[in-house]
Amino acid sequence: MRRLGLAALVGLLAVGAAAQDRELAEYWNAIGRGDYVAAANEVRPIAEQGNPEAQYRLALIYADGTGLPRDDAQAAAWMRKAAEQGHLRAQVSLGHFYKDGRGVAQDDAAALAWYRKAAESGDAVAQNNVGYMYQSGRGTPKDDAQAVKWYRQAADQGLAGAQSNLGVMYLQGAGVARDDVEAANWIRRAAQQGEAYAQYNLGLLYAQGRGVLVRDERDAIFWLRKSAEGGYPPAIEVLKRLQAQQGAVSPPARPAR
Repeated sequence: MRRLGLAALVGLLAVGAAAQDRELAEYWNAIGRGDYVAAANEVRPIAEQGNPEAQYRLALIYADGTGLPRDDAQAAAWMRKAAEQGHLRAQVSLGHFYKDGRGVAQDDAAALAWYRKAAESGDAVAQNNVGYMYQSGRGTPKDDAQAVKWYRQAADQGLAGAQSNLGVMYLQGAGVARDDVEAANWIRRAAQQGEAYAQYNLGLLYAQGRGVLVRDERDAIFWLRKSAEGGYPPAIEVLKRLQAQQGAVSPPARPAR
């Protein structure tokens, strides 16, 4: 059998993706109109023909109950069909289903297996999830060094949650030598992307003078306020205490519910 060169193979993949997009055009038109029943009707026959993107989309419809009655078992079944064809988002989502016991029997080992499939293909969200499973010892013996390895891969791709997690590992000296400066660097990257938990931790680092050039309550209050506004409740109480120490009279705005 004649082997295709890389350029030809990439060309075929692009053509395949474009064909899938054309198949789903009416589905997307229905979504744009806000007609979720029509969207479900459009995507189902395409999913039944084996299109993995359509299978993933149909799974989401069942999972959300938009256009069809919510049915977690059907959502998991269609998610599996897409995942088995290598659809990365479906693999990650199926991992969530197993981790949470949604539509399938709860199974941390199966969750980790599906996360790992997507992680090994370079999906940053999956890499972060694999790190979490190792850090928490879910589906595998706890292994902080492995957690750091996977968090770093996702963090290097710019995923804020992974940057935050990696920073905390450095802060705690878990799976890696404790390094407050490195911790602050990673946590700052996540905070600058709007990650509320990272903003909270960065605020604490400035309040404590850990990993930063100087202890600075103004910077601490700035980041804690950002965290509170982003919906992280612990930031509110710490912020109140710091403001009280500075003689502030007005409490921070509570995050939107």
